[in-house]
Amino acid sequence: MGKKTAPAANAEEGIEYLHSMLLQRRFEEKCAEAYALGKIGGFCHLYIGQEAVSTGTMAVLRPDDYIVTAYRDHGHALARGMSPRATMAELFGRATGCAGGKGGSMHLFDASLNFLGGHGIVGGHIPLAAGVGFAIKYRGGDQVCVCFFGEAAVNIGSFHEALNMASLWGLPVIFVIENNRYGMGTAIARAMAQQDVKAHGASYAMDSESVDGQDVYAVRDTMGRAFERARKEQRPTLIEVRTTRFMGHSMSDAASGTYRSKEELDENMQRDPIELLRASLRESKALTDEQFAKMDEDVKAVVQDAWDFADNSPEPSPEELYTHVLADTTSDEYTAEHADAHADAHAAEGATV
Repeated sequence: MGKKTAPAANAEEGIEYLHSMLLQRRFEEKCAEAYALGKIGGFCHLYIGQEAVSTGTMAVLRPDDYIVTAYRDHGHALARGMSPRATMAELFGRATGCAGGKGGSMHLFDASLNFLGGHGIVGGHIPLAAGVGFAIKYRGGDQVCVCFFGEAAVNIGSFHEALNMASLWGLPVIFVIENNRYGMGTAIARAMAQQDVKAHGASYAMDSESVDGQDVYAVRDTMGRAFERARKEQRPTLIEVRTTRFMGHSMSDAASGTYRSKEELDENMQRDPIELLRASLRESKALTDEQFAKMDEDVKAVVQDAWDFADNSPEPSPEELYTHVLADTTSDEYTAEHADAHADAHAAEGATV
């Protein structure tokens, strides 16, 4: 199985992480099945192999922290606590989905969890995370915004602009590069002059680290340092998480055999983050094979329930085409709400001077 995952701080945490990662894995496997049957339309990017990144990161987030992510967002949403039912219903395009069935796979969103998307344009969401960080600082809060994206987004101009502003203004944002080494079907060596992606942090006087993305504890500890820096010092961090997606870039590229060899994939799959964690818990006698089998059975039941719920949910009504298109900024309710928000922000700003 390769290098082992470090032992957990305590068994309960390890089992909790394993459950989260297993839920993401079984959910994504079910998504692949649903896509093949035409239940899910449009684009669909699976997170299989990268579950330790989302789980390790969410382990150090507070409920009032913010998440902004890209199109490979199912794992992040589930790790954050989004309901499997609401997630699957959104993928099925149903009215009971987290975005009313109008966002789909790439646009999961839940304001109650401070989960601000799911964005389909490569690199386009990174400035949004800087904007959230600016809002946090403006209001005098100590929340943190974490922003996930792939290594290919490092080549996009908005990445550099956002990092420059975040460092210049001291914004509490953690920029997380999920480096799976392939932007769609293009190897990093063919597309990037600077392949040490964390080195870009130095250009913007920003702390940066690399971490093994198959080790959930390593991810958690690295993120913990970055979040503490953001909360206490109002400083951003650039983190490169070295990971592997076991599937293709999307469901239109399920095999991915044309740009990476079977031998390379087989070697990487020897470091399956779920199996590494399971082996660690087994070795410490925190989890038996029988207990893992029961956990897996329970998780599969939850995922099947999500499928059944989504499949039996109604599609959005035609009238929904005209909702959530424009915000009425002229209404008395909107004006009063935003006046109160500005007053609170100015009061907080004055209290910190």
